[in-house]
Amino acid sequence: MTFVVTDNCIKCKYTDCVEVCPVDCFYEGPNFLVIHPDECIDCALCEPECPAVAIFSEDEIPSGMENFIELNAELADVWPNITEKKDPLPGAEEWDGKTGKIAELER
Repeated sequence: MTFVVTDNCIKCKYTDCVEVCPVDCFYEGPNFLVIHPDECIDCALCEPECPAVAIFSEDEIPSGMENFIELNAELADVWPNITEKKDPLPGAEEWDGKTGKIAELER
């Protein structure tokens, strides 16, 4: 099992989760983070740290967000690894909680 970053991270990109990850399995794109499914050890430390409530266990992903399982795997293979906390994106508070942000994903 792995954890998956979902829709609400887009255009927020809080990195509190990165700081607690013991295996450095987060990868960073322009406006989104992903978790590498082959590196995640299912420790669950990242989930409660996400201010945007965007991280879910693979078996508990909200309905309609199943596509993020594949998206995390795909992008983790091409984006650079992130191991330290950074400031959230400008406007993160305004984007937090908005739905349907997949169109805003920058690759």
